[in-house]
Amino acid sequence: MAEFRLSKKLIGRLHELTSGKTLDESQMQELLDIIHPTPDKGKNNRTRIMEAGAIAAYHQQTDFPVIPILMTDDASQFKLLTYEQALCWVHDGRNYKKLRPVVPVHREKLEEFLGMYWDYYRKLLEFKKPPNSDEATRLSAEFSSLFSTKTGYPALDDRITKTLAKKSELLIALKYPEVPLHNNESELGARAHVRRRDVSLHTMTEDGTKANDTFLTIVETAKKLGVSAYAHIHDRVQPGVSACHRLRK
Repeated sequence: MAEFRLSKKLIGRLHELTSGKTLDESQMQELLDIIHPTPDKGKNNRTRIMEAGAIAAYHQQTDFPVIPILMTDDASQFKLLTYEQALCWVHDGRNYKKLRPVVPVHREKLEEFLGMYWDYYRKLLEFKKPPNSDEATRLSAEFSSLFSTKTGYPALDDRITKTLAKKSELLIALKYPEVPLHNNESELGARAHVRRRDVSLHTMTEDGTKANDTFLTIVETAKKLGVSAYAHIHDRVQPGVSACHRLRK
């Protein structure tokens, strides 16, 4: 609750009302009505309490394993879901590409630093095959040195400082080599859905949403497997035509 910036007084009140109890969503809403009887007041607190309760319930449930590490693009909504968080290097690198230096020397400084940035990234890739503790220590020290660089270009120096502040999240692979350095493949997997939404806007019914998700899943999975989505669907519509495993040329 403290992580959601709730006051100590409110946290104490919640503890009094919920100690030793397990509440479902409707009971949580009733609890919020007790704490904030006026609907127009305490909206932020209501949202934060529900989010904190959902995360706590997720970590306490035993029906399925709790994910220990989540790779994200540093969006705030993901920060408390897992015990540890990994940050995507590709997303962090994009922040540098957003810089638009006008002064020629600043452009040179940015280009030079980006070269060092991606050189270091390649060293992390090499570390993962196979990893060793001595190299992990060396790479950790090199990270601190690289992202303590002062270039004289204020916007770049500010960006470098922000990357340094995320050291533990960006270097999670030194501790868990099986964790990838970026989640770009996951992002690419969702891109088709986003592009379709841009063109067709949202679906109008729940059945429409299910149909949309089903067919996009079939098409994207077929691409990854190298088979024809059309042949797969045709095979299901007309039994006896088993062309769904035909490889694309």
